[in-house]
Parts: sequence; C-alpha cells; structure tokens
Amino acid sequence: MFVNGLGTSNPAHRYSKADCWEAFEKSDWFLKLDERAHLIAKAVLTKDNGIAFRSLAVESLSEVFNIDPDTLHARFLANAPVLGSAAGQAALHAANVVAHDIDGLVVSTCTGYLCPGLTSYVIERLGLRADVLAFDLVGQGCAAALPNWRLAAALLAADSCDHVLSICVEVCSAAMYLDNDPGVLISACLFGDGARAAVLSKHPNPRRRTVEWKTFASLVNPAERKALLFETRQGMLRNVLTRPVPRLAADHAKEVLRSVLSAEGIEPETITAWIMHAGGRDVLSALQNRLNITADDLRYSADMLRLYGNLSSAFVYFVLQAALEDNAQPGWWWMSSFGAGFSCHGAMLKVE
Repeated sequence: MFVNGLGTSNPAHRYSKADCWEAFEKSDWFLKLDERAHLIAKAVLTKDNGIAFRSLAVESLSEVFNIDPDTLHARFLANAPVLGSAAGQAALHAANVVAHDIDGLVVSTCTGYLCPGLTSYVIERLGLRADVLAFDLVGQGCAAALPNWRLAAALLAADSCDHVLSICVEVCSAAMYLDNDPGVLISACLFGDGARAAVLSKHPNPRRRTVEWKTFASLVNPAERKALLFETRQGMLRNVLTRPVPRLAADHAKEVLRSVLSAEGIEPETITAWIMHAGGRDVLSALQNRLNITADDLRYSADMLRLYGNLSSAFVYFVLQAALEDNAQPGWWWMSSFGAGFSCHGAMLKVE
C-alpha cells in the first residue's frame, strides 16, 4: 500500500492560549468552577505546555462555553462533514486522482455520532461513486488513524479496491465538557479541531515521494481502559484523562515498536523519521525517554502540537505531512498512534 496524497482541513478561526484563558475568565463557567479549577486552567493556558494555538469550529470563543447536548451535536453535524470533505478533496488533488477513481472510503471519528455516518456526507459532498465501499469507524479515540489505514490495506490487498480515501476528522469543540476534575480541565485545554485525509493506493504516485506501508502491529490493553476514555454524562461526552496516560503511552509504544523491529529484523537506529502522535508535552517527554530517542527525533510531533494542539485521530497525518514537507531523510519511518482502550498501533513505512 502506498500513501499517494495527503490533504488537510482546519476551521477558519484559530485561537492562542491567551485568547482561551481570557475567554474562560469572562465565561459563566468561571464562576461555576472552584478555585482549584481556576488555578489548573490558568497553569495550562498561561504557561508553556507545548501548545501555542488551536483551531476551533466556533466564530468566537464565547460559543465554546455553550455546553449542552443539542448545541454540541449541532456543532459536530455542521462542521465534521465540511472538514472531512475538504481534507478529502485536498488529498484527491495531491494524489492526482478524481472522485470516480475512489473505490473505498474509511472515515474515523470519536467526537460525535451520526447515523448514517460521516461516509454518507463525504460521498455526497465529494461526488464519490454510489458503489464505493464505505466504512465508518468510531470509538478508537486518538489511536484511530492507523486502524483506519489497516482496513484500507486489507481492502487493497483483497483486490477490492485500487484507491481508498482515508479520513480522520475530529471536532473536539463538539465534545466539550467542564467540571472541577483536573483531567477534564486539562483535556479541555489540549484539543483542537481538524481533519486529515490520505489517498491510499495499490501503486505509487510517480509524481510524489514514495511512501510505502510495509508492516503493522497493534496492542489493545482493556485492563487500562479506565485510564483514558470518553464517558457519557447528561447526554454529553466527558473525557477521562488520568495521570498514568504518559507512562502508558510510552510503555505501549515501546512494546509495539519492539514487536515490529523483531519480526522484520530492523535495527532501531536505522529509523530515520518518527511520526508519532503527541497527546501532549508530557506524553512526548515520556516517549522520548522510553524509546531512547531525542527531542529532535520528535520535532515534527512537537511542531504540530504547538501549532494545532492535540487533534486526536487526525494528528499523525499532520506529523507525516510535516516530515514530507521538510524532505526528511529517506529510509524507515516509524508511525505510531495511541489512545482510548488503552490501545496503541504502529506501522513501518518505507520512504524513498
């Protein structure tokens, strides 16, 4: 399987941490939360946490604090199809294919629910064929990009498709929830909105750098499910984010990498680029220590985190695009995502 084109889409409005802190202080929610919550939010939004900006699907930050089930669902419905389709159209253009060429469509999200799913909206907006094989994947959180690609690889290997359009789209502002829990508050300060898409094909695009998916591994650990998940309260998604998450991310990432290196006989020092989901600054630090790599190895992940915040499932697409745009050294590139479950996935890419 070859990655023949990438496309991106973010909401038009972009906000700094200072913008977010100012809006929070002015909101009704500031008075609803206790003093400890104020201190936590201020620390995250005024000190260096690895994030400088976030794109959010709201006209003004005051809208973020309109938190009720109908408003949040309407925000997801209004924005997820638009963002996902725009990213998909950009990926088609980058891959030099047209809508009629797409045989399969896989869309992942965890920040809203639609029935029919987002594939219905993307098919309509992009003008994909009515017989396209369409799959909606939900509930995989930040880890979803690589399972999405694994399904695409299976479709291509089974001769069901020549080109699969893969999309991850998250409207994290449609999963907003606030209370005095530190994990909930930190989560509200980390995530941004956006979509990324890829055209995945049987054969390489001669007009693009060759990026080939070579091998894949997954690790799902239900015993740690409660460390990171969405729960439903009052008809809304509430993100449970706990202290062990950076350690769990690093431990699982190490195990998935080890399994692939061992199976393929690849030495870790031959990896020339690291395409890692960031999660947050503390997660990046834990990954660096556990994988025995440098901050420079994680520069693309750190850069995307600073510019966009945690984009959940779409994040690793942004990191891959950053490495390609920087003309990173060819060879073995390791791509890994992790999240709810607790789950972790990794793929070895051969880049020329």
